[in-house]
Amino acid sequence: MKRIAVLGAGAMGSRIVQNLLNAEYQVVVYNRTASKVKPLLNHGAVYATTPREAAEQADIVISMVTDNDVSRSIWLDPEIGAALGLSKDAITIESSTLTVDWTRELADEISNRGAAFLDAPVVGSRQQAEAKKLIYLVGGKAQTLAQVQPILSSAGASSIHHIGSVGQGMTMKLAVNALFGIQVAALAEIIAMLDKNGITSKKAMEYLSELPVISPAAKGAGSLMVINNHAPMFPIDLVEKDFRYFIQTAQAFGASAPASTAIHHIYQQAMALGYSNENITGVVQIFI
Repeated sequence: MKRIAVLGAGAMGSRIVQNLLNAEYQVVVYNRTASKVKPLLNHGAVYATTPREAAEQADIVISMVTDNDVSRSIWLDPEIGAALGLSKDAITIESSTLTVDWTRELADEISNRGAAFLDAPVVGSRQQAEAKKLIYLVGGKAQTLAQVQPILSSAGASSIHHIGSVGQGMTMKLAVNALFGIQVAALAEIIAMLDKNGITSKKAMEYLSELPVISPAAKGAGSLMVINNHAPMFPIDLVEKDFRYFIQTAQAFGASAPASTAIHHIYQQAMALGYSNENITGVVQIFI
């Protein structure tokens, strides 16, 4: 059985590690804050003190971190980066949500060391990870994906989509998050307007939920707004980061993004008002 290293044991990474342990894989875990991995160690994970040490012990290396800067550090740090510890037949999987240009740069760096690379970000949050209902959007070689498909299924996938070449999985993930963020911000604005006109948010969602204009994802977000539940699943600071990366990617490829740019400003405003660590649904608070 393949030994797997997971770099990053935050909200999503820790759940992926637990899923792999439940499937009886041997898992080495690295996290910048070592104290956070103790529950995973109690369930059989092995702790590595550096990303390089984790990679040295693994056939498959999965990264799940917050942004480009952290990804660059854990993979390419000149002394402790995971890339230094990769074996020639290793497969690396970047499941963080990153910019496409950095994803392709990282793929080149890893390929130059003889290892294989997939970008495989996930659609879904903490609840979906626990329920093994994540959707993987994968860029890279089909034969590489075929080798790790059982591992991704064990990590929490309910479906796995091969989008295309390296970077295209990440491109699709940024598009998905932008579309979701646009819907949530628009719905928050609409709910607030209706409420100010005497149609309560509860009634508004009851009516909207019966109409074909609302997506299942927006319906779920609206139900949380109604009860003022903004416990973090997709925190606003990460929403803002993903919009920023989407806009950067659009500009890099000559595409315009006026709607995303306008909505990005709304999430920046939410952060300025102190809602950074609240769920994406917390954006409703700037309208009420």
